[in-house]
Amino acid sequence: MTTELPATSLLRLPNVIQITGLARSTIYKLISDERFPPPLKLSQRAVAWRLLDIEQWIASRTRAT
Repeated sequence: MTTELPATSLLRLPNVIQITGLARSTIYKLISDERFPPPLKLSQRAVAWRLLDIEQWIASRTRAT
């Protein structure tokens, strides 16, 4: 049984890695190339991504192939 997350959920890096299948270095390289959604700064040392942004990025990748 899976639980649905609200579209307003925030994902930390381990969750983004799990969902996308990308490595940390690849995610940050794509961000620097403006090809991946940038994270939101939560505090001085913590960032997170909007679930909706990640889902839209994945959908755009599946349309591109």
